[in-house]
Amino acid sequence: MQLRNSSSRYGLVSILLHWGVALVVFGLFALGLWMVDLDYYDTWRKAAPDLHKSIGLTLFAVMVVRVVWRFISLPPPALSAQSRLVQWGAKFGHLFLYVGLFAVMFAGYLISTADGVGIPVFDLFEVPALISSIPDQADVAGAVHEYLAWALVIFAGFHALAALKHHFIDRDATLTRMLGRD
Repeated sequence: MQLRNSSSRYGLVSILLHWGVALVVFGLFALGLWMVDLDYYDTWRKAAPDLHKSIGLTLFAVMVVRVVWRFISLPPPALSAQSRLVQWGAKFGHLFLYVGLFAVMFAGYLISTADGVGIPVFDLFEVPALISSIPDQADVAGAVHEYLAWALVIFAGFHALAALKHHFIDRDATLTRMLGRD
């Protein structure tokens, strides 16, 4: 399998970035749901949010790489059998997923730095708190983070259903291209 995208399918780098980001997003969502219900005496009360933040910041770096890679190795063009409406929907959907992911990560950053304290990443280094003076920063960013995370996970579910529809009903190559097959 080639590393770069071709005119007919995605390359290994795009495939690994796509499926890796999907797994991490759903994992972070599950971790977030679990950790907000931890009580004060739970041994994970501090470790779970620290892990969530570290993984989230790592995901941010991976998403930057993913965006750069998208310009270096252009995705295959839309299938000619797809209508303009389907092509437009796919472009809008991908844009929403990319922008939404960056927005949810930025909101998480604002929650974590509201007190002016940086964020340690796996205890290897710290991301500084550059923005900490917005009124009600943690509360507003927290609401944005929660609702946007729900929207992204629900939309990603629809994204997966659309891929399955293309595969099983339309019988086109939409899904197989992201699996590395023609």
